[in-house]
Amino acid sequence: MAAPAVIVTGGAGFVGSHACKALAAAGYLPVTVDNLSTGHADAVKWGPLERVDVRDRAGVEAVLRRHGAQAVMHFAAFAVVAESVAHPDRYHDNNVGGLIALLAAMKAAGVGRLVFSSSCATYGVPAALPIREDSPQAPINPYGRTKLMGEWMIRDQAAAHGLRFAILRYFNAAGADPEGELSERHDPETRLIPLALMAAAGTHPPLKVLGTDYDTADGTCIRDYIHVTDLADAHLRALRHLEAGGAELVLNLGTGQGRSIRDVCAAVARVTGRAVPVEDAPRRPGDPPELVADPSEAERLLGFRARLSDLDTIVRHAAPHFRLEVGDDVDA
Repeated sequence: MAAPAVIVTGGAGFVGSHACKALAAAGYLPVTVDNLSTGHADAVKWGPLERVDVRDRAGVEAVLRRHGAQAVMHFAAFAVVAESVAHPDRYHDNNVGGLIALLAAMKAAGVGRLVFSSSCATYGVPAALPIREDSPQAPINPYGRTKLMGEWMIRDQAAAHGLRFAILRYFNAAGADPEGELSERHDPETRLIPLALMAAAGTHPPLKVLGTDYDTADGTCIRDYIHVTDLADAHLRALRHLEAGGAELVLNLGTGQGRSIRDVCAAVARVTGRAVPVEDAPRRPGDPPELVADPSEAERLLGFRARLSDLDTIVRHAAPHFRLEVGDDVDA
């Protein structure tokens, strides 16, 4: 019997490729839909690559029909906060326009299950921490607003046409495949942990600490870092929940532990033995001071708990991809 096909938009990207690996290990056929504008063809290892732009409704519908897709995991989106502030039109076109086309293609092809990659950016500056799923959503940058618009569109399709969905609001994806088959690769690189590792390795200028005057313990932004392999596991659990007839899901994916920029630099030094050279710089537009998840609902409804998301393990798995050796005294 053929493996059930799951379409993974953005499956050549960081989180999407890790989800494809998890799907294949669980007996599914992950079919990557990606235009390779930011993804990497060599990250598509566990199923076919369909080089289609998610905004191409007819092209996506053809892929859904050709593979007899059972469900869709939707990762394809631009996701750089500062870029969204400078170029909101690109984010509206790609993130919102892409989802409009995808939902139309799914409806036409009769595919009724969707796992959607949303974001903690939909919460904006939270009124209270940790952030619960019923916390007010008031995004402060265009990226977060496109993700919130996506959530609204999905809910409307569910009400009108019976779409069954899981909306997963995850916090800061980080790390790399523990088996070394996949890593984080962006061009240009904008994420903190890769930039810190590159600075420590001497392959990149000193790390710019964007804001040292936030109302946090050490003055720098605090984020909840979750290992990309843990994220892939949560997406798989959400899919199985929908397949089993479970109710719609809206869940935070995080650890409940906040870590500052200086905490990240300390972890890099601890794990690799290489200090991170830093330069203090002004705040970046659109950055809340602190984002930390309450992950208890994901554990209650999916049995999900992050297993690899302590900061040292995240750094340990990522470091070799940035030309850094790791010590033997940190548990993998």
